[in-house]
Amino acid sequence: MPDIHLLTLLAVLKGLGTPLTRPGFANFLVVAVGWLQSYGQHAVTQALVVTDVAGKRHHEAFHRFFSRGSWNPDSLGFWLFQHLQRWLEADGTLRVVIDDTLAPKKGPHVFGIGSHLDAVRSTRRHRVFCFGHCWVVLAVVLPMPFSRRAWALPILFRLYRNKKECAKSGAYYRKKTELAREMLDVLLGWTTRRVELAADSAYCNDTVMRDLPDRLHLFGSMRPDAVLTALPVEQTGARSGRPRKRGESLPKPEAVAKDATYPWQSCRVFVYRRETTVRYKTLCAQWYRACGVRLLRIVIVATENGNVPYRVFFSTDATLDVPTIIARYGARWSIECFFREAKQLLGFADSQARKEQAVLRVAPFVGMLYTALVLWFLEGASASPLAVPPVRPWYSHKRGFSFEDILRAARRTTAGLDVLDPARDIKNLHQLRARSGTTGKSHRRLAA
Repeated sequence: MPDIHLLTLLAVLKGLGTPLTRPGFANFLVVAVGWLQSYGQHAVTQALVVTDVAGKRHHEAFHRFFSRGSWNPDSLGFWLFQHLQRWLEADGTLRVVIDDTLAPKKGPHVFGIGSHLDAVRSTRRHRVFCFGHCWVVLAVVLPMPFSRRAWALPILFRLYRNKKECAKSGAYYRKKTELAREMLDVLLGWTTRRVELAADSAYCNDTVMRDLPDRLHLFGSMRPDAVLTALPVEQTGARSGRPRKRGESLPKPEAVAKDATYPWQSCRVFVYRRETTVRYKTLCAQWYRACGVRLLRIVIVATENGNVPYRVFFSTDATLDVPTIIARYGARWSIECFFREAKQLLGFADSQARKEQAVLRVAPFVGMLYTALVLWFLEGASASPLAVPPVRPWYSHKRGFSFEDILRAARRTTAGLDVLDPARDIKNLHQLRARSGTTGKSHRRLAA
């Protein structure tokens, strides 16, 4: 009987490859399995070597899968989104995060390459720039029963090209915030759920928030000198002109933090995998420049370390309490974990693709492969012997699984797999899984 976890993994990959043609899925399966089996530098040719396909199929066919294929990364993201919806929290809210990351690259003929700020190596006094690709990513945030932290599972990607690179190629320049708004519009077209977006201050502006539906709520951070206003007072009697959109000016967050008439309060918050006590001040106001007329709940949090004495957060849902707002914004860090793991373990920034279509597809392919592996682990592999990590007596405090554990389990599952076996054809995967007795009951037990 075929291994149940192998068939489950192949079924997840099949769902991810639903928009592909039959030949396209065959190439997709070879590259996907080879990519997760690769160590060190990841590449299409390396995937062919580790799957023992090199010499049996011409390598150009697999390069053409990215450079000339008819598939669209957004289509793969849509089917992946449909698959992960059943793992959303009980309230049905869709929690997402948006951020950008730099993938260092070299080469004069690489499409979309430009000089970008490297936020990882930069400091307040010293800014480091690096040539490469800058990716704006939208990910769904899910809690995992096998981990103490929330996980960001990417489904949409956009390549940001700076002004100089766009001017050189004659392309239309779009800001990162415009790319983020485009992805939000795509996501809102896929679902009618309530959406909660966590983003840092770079994406908390009018470009992202303009004319968005009321079912989308933003959890972000703002400048300490942001201009705040009260809600407008309803006018009585006859009055010409349009109604006021803003009320009277209110103290700025930095003034509220220093004002003794606003008392400091404290609460317990579970954030960054631990429960901690925070001191805060809160008020409700409009931030018209960034969020229009929406009423915000603004939270000023005192910091214990660093040069910044306080941070300012906000939520466009003013009915939420302070611990919930801080925790929702804190979940934004999960996408930083994805960036680190995808680059170090899955080769997110390794591709040497040069042509436009290949560049626009390889990184999203790797990001969505990350999501597919996590979903496969969630669906039952986490409770199997495949997931047992190596014995490390010096690491007795380890709790839960990391992505490295997930990748190790996937490599164990696909070790020795013949990806060219006709039984792995897209038409046969459902039949093989049904005959193996995989019913999904264990998945529901795990979710419970």
